[in-house]
Amino acid sequence: MVLVVALTVAALLAPPASRLFAVGVGVGAGSGRGEGVGDPTPAPVGASRLRAADGPVPAIARTWPVGVRPRVLRGWEPPATVYGPGHRGVDLAAPPGTPVRAVADGRVSFAGRVAGKGVVSVELTGTGDPPLRTTYEPVRASVPRGAEVEAGEVIGTVEAGGSHCTAPCVHWGLLRGDAYLDPLSLLPTWLLQQGPSRLLPVLGVPLP
Repeated sequence: MVLVVALTVAALLAPPASRLFAVGVGVGAGSGRGEGVGDPTPAPVGASRLRAADGPVPAIARTWPVGVRPRVLRGWEPPATVYGPGHRGVDLAAPPGTPVRAVADGRVSFAGRVAGKGVVSVELTGTGDPPLRTTYEPVRASVPRGAEVEAGEVIGTVEAGGSHCTAPCVHWGLLRGDAYLDPLSLLPTWLLQQGPSRLLPVLGVPLP
């Protein structure tokens, strides 16, 4: 008899199944497209990582990937969703054969070919866990995977084929985990405002 009474009380005090589903083990709770508790819409892959990467990017670059102040043919256009359309990096004007440099100290995490294009990726030193990772394509690598590189060190050259640009270019990307970020945010103000180098007159003699 005592057992029957105990079971009856437990059944009356237990929350309904729908409420258990709403608050239970994270079916969209704080991880889906809607942030409300009980949202049954599952989060797209990488959504939580995208939010985790929303913090500021340290301006640690010491050089542009190519040239002194290359022309930006197309800027970063973040997609509205993880798999949505956009431009996940910036395109910098660079003819084939142009040296490509590491913008900051790091370690080469990939150097090879992806879908027929040469790609080099460098994990940047001291940028957290997971670290920031820069990518460059189409690039013929001159460094192996695992190599430690310094800012300004040549890591390859721009390849003639494989670019999606209408003019010769190198695509420069920045990621933390699976989240794409704006690579230009790595550049300090003095690099962003740096103009092309010019010859100066010598001994007061004007240049032709």
